[in-house]
Amino acid sequence: MILAIDVHYKEGNAKVVGVLFNWEDENPKEIITTEVHKVEEYQSGQFYKRELPCILSLLKQIDLSILEVIIVDGHCYVSNDKKLGLGGYLYEALERKIPIIGVAKKSFHNTEKVSNPVYRGNSKVPLFVSSIGIDIEFITNKVLKMYGNYRIPTILKQLDRLTKS
Repeated sequence: MILAIDVHYKEGNAKVVGVLFNWEDENPKEIITTEVHKVEEYQSGQFYKRELPCILSLLKQIDLSILEVIIVDGHCYVSNDKKLGLGGYLYEALERKIPIIGVAKKSFHNTEKVSNPVYRGNSKVPLFVSSIGIDIEFITNKVLKMYGNYRIPTILKQLDRLTKS
């Protein structure tokens, strides 16, 4: 199973949603949610300090042994010298036991060696895919083939809507 996670912030709180699915699925097999109160303020350049505790809170509800990978809305690395991003910090927090995929809508400067642009559908704007603990070319191909005709795979679009509702 794959778990994709997204977090939405409102008034100092966070809604965290995870969807369980298989690569070829159009819809999630299961949806998991939690709320985190009194979330850390955003600190420039240290986004993971705000987001990681929220993700770890959701993971307490899941049998991690069933997971092939976890997808986060963000990057595994934020520089070509492999400075960790959210995905990298999550990988470390999980003791390097579960590979992490970052799927981001925007790139970072100087990350062309650690992320791949993925053009889905007819979009002229790529997603930026990174990974840690699993081959990036394999994952790039998997994200490219996820269900949906548009830039953002259908399940990830559903996840975004669920998080914000």
